[in-house]
Amino acid sequence: MRETANVRHVLLDADGVLQELPGGWYVAMEPYLGERAREFLHRTWKDELPMLAGRGDYLPLLAATLREFGVGVPVGEVYDAVWKNIVVVEESLEVVRRLRRNGYGVHLGTNQEQYRGGYMRTNLGYDELFDVSCYSHELGVAKPDPGFFVAAGQRIGADLGTVLFIDDTALNVDGAREAGMLAEQWDLTQGHEVLVELLAKHGVSAR
Repeated sequence: MRETANVRHVLLDADGVLQELPGGWYVAMEPYLGERAREFLHRTWKDELPMLAGRGDYLPLLAATLREFGVGVPVGEVYDAVWKNIVVVEESLEVVRRLRRNGYGVHLGTNQEQYRGGYMRTNLGYDELFDVSCYSHELGVAKPDPGFFVAAGQRIGADLGTVLFIDDTALNVDGAREAGMLAEQWDLTQGHEVLVELLAKHGVSAR
């Protein structure tokens, strides 16, 4: 059954929806920090929050934290090995292509600091894949703040009620709904048929 037939745009999160880090973040950091990988990542993710909204430079901060944890490997080497260790999921790309073939605007809505965002734009080819890309560091506000979704809607040039947002995190889904977007929670572990069914619930055909 269709919940609404007004959706003309689909806004997709990146990590957990379009792409994944093989083995996860903790496994990726273990060669450098062993059992302290989890402690380190939770610390640096907290430090990174202002950079997700475009305030500050993440690499010098990351370098300082690595030194504090006793890691002598250059920050660029660690960043490339962990933060850029992204696998784009082909099944997700196929959903994007089908949506575009079916006439929907398909856009990217992701929290990223400038370096990882830039890598995704160019090296992963997201600028060619999506109609509009909404990176938090460029918008100046990060999910789950409803302001992210208001800014994304302005960048897309669409009424928020015509945009369906897909994200793997419940807080981000709540933020989108508070802003006035339609939103559903989905992640790669659920399988892409579930995603297609969620889209269909909103009258969006991805077949």
